[in-house]
This record gives sequence, C-alpha cells and structure tokens, in this order.
Amino acid sequence: MLDGMTSATLLAAATPTTRDRYVDLLRVGSLGVVVLGHWLMAVVVTGPDGAVHTTNLLAILPSLQPLTWLLQVMPVFFFVGGFSHATACASVRRRGGRYADFVRSRAGRLLRPTAVFVAVWLALAVLIELAGADRGVLRIATRVVAQPLWFVGVYLGIVALAPAMLRLHQRCGRWAPAVPVALVAAAGLVDVARFAYGVPLIGYLNLAFVWLAVHQAGFLYADGRLGRRIAPALALGGLAAAVLLTTVGPYPTSMVGMPGEKVSNMSPPTLALAACATWLIGLVLVLRGPVTRWLARPGVWRGVVTANGLAMTAFLWHLTAMFAATALTMGLPQPAVGSGTWWLMRPLWIGGLLALTAALVLAFRRADRPRAASVSGSSRSGLAAFGMALCTVGVLGFSAVGFGGLLTGRTATLLVLPVSPLLAAVLLAAGAGLLRLTRG
Repeated sequence: MLDGMTSATLLAAATPTTRDRYVDLLRVGSLGVVVLGHWLMAVVVTGPDGAVHTTNLLAILPSLQPLTWLLQVMPVFFFVGGFSHATACASVRRRGGRYADFVRSRAGRLLRPTAVFVAVWLALAVLIELAGADRGVLRIATRVVAQPLWFVGVYLGIVALAPAMLRLHQRCGRWAPAVPVALVAAAGLVDVARFAYGVPLIGYLNLAFVWLAVHQAGFLYADGRLGRRIAPALALGGLAAAVLLTTVGPYPTSMVGMPGEKVSNMSPPTLALAACATWLIGLVLVLRGPVTRWLARPGVWRGVVTANGLAMTAFLWHLTAMFAATALTMGLPQPAVGSGTWWLMRPLWIGGLLALTAALVLAFRRADRPRAASVSGSSRSGLAAFGMALCTVGVLGFSAVGFGGLLTGRTATLLVLPVSPLLAAVLLAAGAGLLRLTRG
C-alpha cells in the first residue's frame, strides 16, 4: 500500500494544470457513493422460520426512497466516462492507433481487476459447495456478490460503442446536443411500448438508449458545451421531470430496484432514470467551480489520485466485505432494521466494513494498477468488437447467475439466454483472449 501511496504522490505532483481534476473526483466519488449506499441499504435478515434472506432498507422505510434521486450516482460515472472516452480516443488517434487499440486499453482497466474477482469467487463457490456449506449467508453471498457486475458489463458495452458514438457526435457539429435528446426520446418510446402495450422485453433496449444518452452528454462536456449557464436548467428541468414521471406517470419513486416491485427504474433503465440523470448532471455542473478550486489544494488532490487507484478494486470487493461481516456477526443480537439503535450502530458497522474492504484492497489492488497503453495500429476491428461483445455478455452473465451452483449446473436467464457460471467464465475468457490477439 505504501508503494501505491508513493506512486500517487508522484502522479499528483506531475499533474498538468490543464487536467480537469473535477472529472477524477466525480469518478471516484460516484463509486464511493455506490459502495456506501449498498452498505446502508442492503440488509441480511433471519426470518421467523430461521431462513436467511436479503432485503432493502428502502423497502422497510419507503419514506427514504427519494434519497435515491441524489444517491443513485451511476449516471455521473457514465457521464464522466463520455468525457474520458472522448479524450482517450483523441490520444489514441494522435499516436496512430485504431479502434482495437482504444477498446483494448479501456477494457483492460476494467477486465484485469474483474478477472481476479471472478476467479477468486469461482474458487470460493466451488469450495463452499464441496464442503456442503452452500446455505445461509454463504449461499446468498455466492449469488449476490456478483450483482454489481451489471455495471461493469454495461460499461464494457458502452466502451465498445464509444468510438462510433464519438464520430456521430463530431459529424453532427452544432447539432450534437440533439443526439442525447434523441436517445432519451427513444427511451420514452420504449417505455410506451413496455407499459402501454405490454411488451416487457423491449425495455432492455434502454440499456443502450439511456446509458448512451448520458455518455453523449460527457462528449458535450469534453467539448465545453455544458457549462455554468445551462447547468441550472438541466438540474431544475431534470428534477421537475422526475417528480412528474414518478407521481403522474407509471414509474416508482426509487431509482434503485425494490424487492417485490413489478417495475424498476434501473433494470431495465426507464425515462424516469434519464430524468434523474439529467438532474444529477446539472447538479454536478453547478458545483464544478467551487469544488475545482478546492481540488487545487495539494493534499486534497493527492487524496483523489490515491483513491482513484483503488476505486475499482474497492467497488468489486465491497459486498464481499459486507457478507464477511454479516457472517461474523450473525449470531449476535440484532436490533430491528430502521430502529434508533440500528441507526446508532451504523457508524460502527460502516467502520468495520471499511476496515475489511481495505484489507481486500491491499490483497488485490495490484490488478487495478493501470498499464501503459500499447498502440499497434491494429486493423483487427472486427475481432476487437467480437471480443468486447463476449466480455460484455460474460460479465453480465455473472451479474445474473452469480458464482454459486457451479457444480450443480445452476442457470439464470440473461434476457433470453440461459447462462451458468461456467458459461459466463468461458465467454469472459474467450473475449479477453480475442482482445489480446488484437495487439498484432
């Protein structure tokens, strides 16, 4: 860890004055908020029959659901991704690189720590099954710890499409802002087909429409076309639309999925989530000026650089820490979820999870270290695109099926595709292998 801190200090000192430090803060901050939100909202409880199951604090205390309009910050990460991909594409082109070089370098930063996480948990799941301990907290853990991988899978898909979407953005010129607007409109039409005409599977098109719309907004930010003047209008307009859609429209209040609810704003994404994303983008743009001045302080910036080097590893392993802590404390008296005593114990609970996550990060952080991006000028674009498709499906497969049940042939349905942990592993390994072949 000391080695990493020294590297972070050197990187912080070498940061050029032209770098948009706010983007780095938004990236690590959004992942941090997701981790904290999971730790607060996810609750493992024991029922009257002794069975262990998971629930959500927001389902127990519905009055807290509007907080998700501020804490569902994944749109901020995709927004920042658009900015980062615009600058990365330009850098690859300047060095003579092509599509394969871009996707290989961007996907590698996600796939290396993800591959380590998957390999460790597959081995753990097999050991748990062989030991006959696939029950209770361990059974839930082997199935639930993989759920956040939906974000990695969707983001890999966005990376694969980023160069084409950037070309569209550039060709549209002054009309480039119409692209995210059109994507949001398409998401609205998908919802009409989904809710008014009873076509549920069409809703998954919004995995592309909603997240690409947010990603395109990142291109506009990179161009300097999203600034202080438009920020209040985005924030107020997005907030008003979210209120209207969740009160008059068919959308639930929560911007995260709730147990037992027929409709989720997240899976698949809805027009209400697009409205929430607009509000959040406007809000972070309003805050940009004062926060950027704060980031100019050497100590603050050094902390952001250090956190960015650990963020993905912490994100991948934070639920592992939570289930480890749950298993350790399961036999102790537990206060009622949402009670005064329960809230008073939250700081202690979060502190313990931070310590466990720090230990996991210390163990696995080497996989999160960025490597120098090689540019080969490879023309194997088709091979790279196919590799990205396999990686995306493989990672999303794990988010759907988890790691448990590998020896018993457990499956789950990803859209219309039955997936097992073994199939997901094969797809991920094959996709990563194809990406390596594009090095030329």
